[in-house]
Amino acid sequence: MLANAKIACLACDLLLPDLSLAEGERASCPRCRHHLKAHPRDGLVRSLAFALGSAVLLLAACAFPFLSMQAGGFENATTLPESAGALWRNGREYLAVLVFSFVVLVPGVIVAALVALLVPLVRGRPAPWLVATGRLVWFLGPWSMAEVFVIGVIVSLVKLAAMASITLGISFWSYAAFTVCLTAALASLDRAYVWDAIERVGSR
Repeated sequence: MLANAKIACLACDLLLPDLSLAEGERASCPRCRHHLKAHPRDGLVRSLAFALGSAVLLLAACAFPFLSMQAGGFENATTLPESAGALWRNGREYLAVLVFSFVVLVPGVIVAALVALLVPLVRGRPAPWLVATGRLVWFLGPWSMAEVFVIGVIVSLVKLAAMASITLGISFWSYAAFTVCLTAALASLDRAYVWDAIERVGSR
């Protein structure tokens, strides 16, 4: 951290001298009490562990059946990618692209970016992609609709339960666990602390 480094409050634009925080400490704006930065306990390591777990769970969610429906003697099972393919084949191309992008592609890119960002930071090694990857993580974070998708599936299952016999597959539980792990990985990161860590490894 530079000696005369400054940090601005994102809520009220108050300019303050940057602070070196001890592990577990948090800093808030003295004028509006908005969060400025934090030094989470084992934040980088914990986020990396959640990100690696998310990667495994997302692969499982895409490989195994998501759910199966049985009605009138007929049974149909589908995987998560196949559900987007079914929408495409039924003339819902735009919906298929949206489902695949925000449910599979964007969360997958976020997980890959988190791993690429956190592995060098945890090891204390500089890497030329750290700044670009950090920006990508913070940009794509709000566009991940994994938790919205899980809630939507649960609501749909309540309505479909009266029409057919539904069995949730391994993929559903893997994706639900993936949503928890991805949320935990992002929640364990503090943006200001990550940029400070990138500066530290870049100055070595």
